[in-house]
Amino acid sequence: QGQLVESGGGLVQPGGSLRLSCASSKFTLHYYAIAWFRQAPGKEREGVACVSSSEDSAIYADSVKDRFTISRDNANNTVYLQMNSLKPEDTAIYYCAANKGVSLRLEHMDYWGQGTQVTVSS
Repeated sequence: QGQLVESGGGLVQPGGSLRLSCASSKFTLHYYAIAWFRQAPGKEREGVACVSSSEDSAIYADSVKDRFTISRDNANNTVYLQMNSLKPEDTAIYYCAANKGVSLRLEHMDYWGQGTQVTVSS
């Protein structure tokens, strides 16, 4: 852990938006598919979204489809997760992870960040 760095978390009201960023100073992200996971208190870590290295494909968990968008800026070595219409159940620590292919399976991930807290509450 620690090879990826997440930022952009915080407190937001229901219905609001946040954009999370995933960056690395240690390696070039565009060689990897990048995924976002989240873990709420007392729950297992779950996959949220993943984008291919070339950005030609992306997959989403059903719970976030049509609300979250994953994208990448290879020039700035950064991957984003735009989160709209946030709900209290989106509250979790959000992690980014790098792997060789598009996947939302924990065991497929090679590198992880330390996470950023997202809290959705009024």
